[in-house]
Amino acid sequence: MIRFIAALGLVLVTTGAFAQVGPSTTGRPCAADRALVSARGAVVLSTGQYTYGRFVRDSRYCQVDQYAEPAYVPSDDTAQCFVGYRCADGPDDDF
Repeated sequence: MIRFIAALGLVLVTTGAFAQVGPSTTGRPCAADRALVSARGAVVLSTGQYTYGRFVRDSRYCQVDQYAEPAYVPSDDTAQCFVGYRCADGPDDDF
């Protein structure tokens, strides 16, 4: 029984870490947000008190049936900062 409780506690602690959101875009300069997305390839950023989004460097970080569309977020120094792309469902009509 003790092993079960210990294992359950470990699962609860580790799954909470997976749900964490990255830094807030509104508290950082635009260039820092853009550099973070570029360096990591894909990152979840907080865009407001209760909002967040997944941003990617390019379409390679999207699923097969998705395409990358430009993403703009509020930052500390720019109201509409281009940080990279968001993955959108459906076909890309640009080809």
